[in-house]
Amino acid sequence: MNSNIPRYIVWSADRVQLDDPFQRRWLLKQTLTHGRAEDVRKLSLNEIALELDNLALPEEILSLWKRYLEYRNGGK
Repeated sequence: MNSNIPRYIVWSADRVQLDDPFQRRWLLKQTLTHGRAEDVRKLSLNEIALELDNLALPEEILSLWKRYLEYRNGGK
């Protein structure tokens, strides 16, 4: 599957198999780390919430998303 992913997000591969959980998480991490606002906007917030602790994100990005998701869920 060629998912038309910008080269500034994925520069090491021409294709990403989004039905493969490992590659899907890898693309999620790449997008959260290197994507632009318009790329992040296309992501599912539910998927981010489910996978956040499995992505090995840099601390600054992980902290930002944890705070945002907590705020979005009303501090729960």
